[in-house]
Amino acid sequence: MKISPAAQNAIRIGMLCSVSYLAVYIARNLLGAVTPQMVEDGFRESFIGQVSSLYFICYALGQLVNGAIGDKIKAKWMISLGLSGAGIMNLLFSLYAATPAAAMVAYGCNGYFLSMIYGPMTKVVSENTEPLHATRCSLGYTFASFFGSPAAGLLASFLPWQGAFHVSSMVLFLMSLVVVFAFSLLEKNGIVKYGQYKAKKEPHGNLKVLFEHRIVKFSLISILTGVVRTSVVFWLPTYVSQHLGFSLKASSGIFTAATLVISATTFIAVYTYERLGQDMDETILLFFSCSVIFFLLTYFVAPPAINIICLVLAIMSSNGAACMLWSRYCPSLRDTGMVSSATGFLDFLSYMAAAAANLIFADAASAIGWGNLILVWLGLMVIGVIVALPRTEKKA
Repeated sequence: MKISPAAQNAIRIGMLCSVSYLAVYIARNLLGAVTPQMVEDGFRESFIGQVSSLYFICYALGQLVNGAIGDKIKAKWMISLGLSGAGIMNLLFSLYAATPAAAMVAYGCNGYFLSMIYGPMTKVVSENTEPLHATRCSLGYTFASFFGSPAAGLLASFLPWQGAFHVSSMVLFLMSLVVVFAFSLLEKNGIVKYGQYKAKKEPHGNLKVLFEHRIVKFSLISILTGVVRTSVVFWLPTYVSQHLGFSLKASSGIFTAATLVISATTFIAVYTYERLGQDMDETILLFFSCSVIFFLLTYFVAPPAINIICLVLAIMSSNGAACMLWSRYCPSLRDTGMVSSATGFLDFLSYMAAAAANLIFADAASAIGWGNLILVWLGLMVIGVIVALPRTEKKA
């Protein structure tokens, strides 16, 4: 079967973005993967929770700022600067983790640098590929974001936590160089162009367009799925170790295997979306409903192996709804000229919710117990079902 030139170009752009985003999510998930090791070395869970929450806050605020900047600056420079800056801060964190103030500053800056990547990346994909190809490209780096967790778990399984951070830093530096070279080549060959779509200039035009595209509904979906895909996954190794009683080594291995399975969510989401006649709303409702069921089973099922399976399926179901948000909804905003700004705003909401959740979960695990915490996660997915329910009013 012959592949069209447009599809070939989309594959080139999508591969570059996916590999770059894999490096981002290895760095993003590394702290959660090595948390059991750090706790064994004497670091307090509350401190790690504070560090991760500061990261989420800085990442979220950065998304809000850099999303808007990404509509004006070439993606090549935004993405490369973000990767290299995060590499430096990752390294500094591993060297100064025993100094709380320095560790907090370094990891917070790490979050800000990593926030330079997603909005511009989504914009360059949506503006330089056909709508169908844009969705496929977005699914590619959404898969990379899920696959970053097992990759981080592998590093935590084979290396001491400091060594894992060093390897992650090297990967980030390498990818920053690859991005500059590869994007320059794509620009030279006319595959990547900028400024093809402009935001409306009329008074209140931007807000009106976003409301017409149901930004409120998808903002709520971003918040709910952000807590699960970011904060719940972050605490997964600790949950397996503390609540289910596995050793640190076994917890790292389980985390790697679990997140590897979770990374397949992207393909399951696409298949489901296609089977439901490419109905994004029905797909989101189905995934939220499944997440409710599996979190409920996680609460009631005691055997550790089955408990882990139920929890993984609950996370996968929530991530299926997230896939529709990031891979279908965001690229669909291409004609507004505000893909980077809107994506940055939605990611801002997602990570602010995760930051708040991480602070709460760190204390809640010891205060109310892991079992009751599962009920909290279940409640969030119930809200997701309510948000996803079809409305009687006519769509804009």
